[in-house]
Amino acid sequence: AEVVRKAPLTDEKVAFAWRFAVGPALDKATTVRLASDGTLHVSAESSAWLDAVYASIGLIRSRLAHVLGEDSVKQIACRTTR
Repeated sequence: AEVVRKAPLTDEKVAFAWRFAVGPALDKATTVRLASDGTLHVSAESSAWLDAVYASIGLIRSRLAHVLGEDSVKQIACRTTR
């Protein structure tokens, strides 16, 4: 994680950290984008997937901080795409 954390913050790095934080099923069901203000925008077609994100938000934030650094993700905003 330390090697990844030191790399520049790119869309690919955020996608990797998200996959690490949530696992393959939730990763496949969602898309993420990190805005310049530190907001991680999470989108999914079904609100059930977003419910899974909300249910594990503490663990997700902790895992993201471990890979991206403590101050990279300031908040997480979720929305359905339908």
